[in-house]
Amino acid sequence: MAAPSPLWPATLHHFRLNAADPAALVRFHADGLGMNARQLGDDLWHLAGPERRILIGTGESERVGYAAFAVDDPQRLAALQRHVAGLGVAIEESPSPLFGNTGFAVRDPDGQLVVFGVPLAGCDAHAARDGLPGRTQHIVFATTQLETMIAFYRDLLGFVASDEVVDDGGARTAFFLRSDEEHHSYAAFQSDARRYDHHALEVDSWNDIRDWADHFAAVRVPLWWGPGRHGPGNNLFFMVRDPDGNRIELSAELEHMPVDMGHRTWPHEEHTLNLWGSAWMRS
Repeated sequence: MAAPSPLWPATLHHFRLNAADPAALVRFHADGLGMNARQLGDDLWHLAGPERRILIGTGESERVGYAAFAVDDPQRLAALQRHVAGLGVAIEESPSPLFGNTGFAVRDPDGQLVVFGVPLAGCDAHAARDGLPGRTQHIVFATTQLETMIAFYRDLLGFVASDEVVDDGGARTAFFLRSDEEHHSYAAFQSDARRYDHHALEVDSWNDIRDWADHFAAVRVPLWWGPGRHGPGNNLFFMVRDPDGNRIELSAELEHMPVDMGHRTWPHEEHTLNLWGSAWMRS
């Protein structure tokens, strides 16, 4: 039996979102999400707020350049790199300026770059320090090959299964995986195309969900889906969309699961994705 992955615990630290017009997304995140912007180059901006950060760069809109997960010490990071390389996963250099020279990257079966590293001290020195809470928490993708993606993240990288959604024929349509005790830091939906689905900011309470909704009303950003409560994760949520149509979730009370807790199975139906009402069904 292979040795367990040294991944646990790891957290989604940041990701790079590409846009044909990055300036519009920079303004949206600054004004709508309470983040300060710092330009890192001709085509890259680092936006940061209370426990949240994102890189926005020039590229094809609605595409994620990479998702970056933080590990708490260099020794465990090195052990993780040895572990995944030993399983035959090709190692690439980290492109993230927030991890400096400490990180490494791998490509999942869809070609999506996943980065692991130790955050640089002071990487968020320019961050907005006040404003509403909203911690960078999870990222989700759509894929045409869900089973292959599950095997990569679970069996090679070491993410732990939390919940699966299964249709009437027994085929999985969604899968949620965690890298620490929060219900999921990564999830994937079966779809007819590979694409970025959404990312989430975790807040402290239901009252924060209310306050974020009032804030978006004040800046004239309508709620796109919700408020509601997911079945997998049991979290309260709503979603908005940025100027490119990318979806951002505000989430509260996400379930915690210890590493040895088994995953659950849910039926493929609207009630699973929103216990309170209608749902955004990917397939």
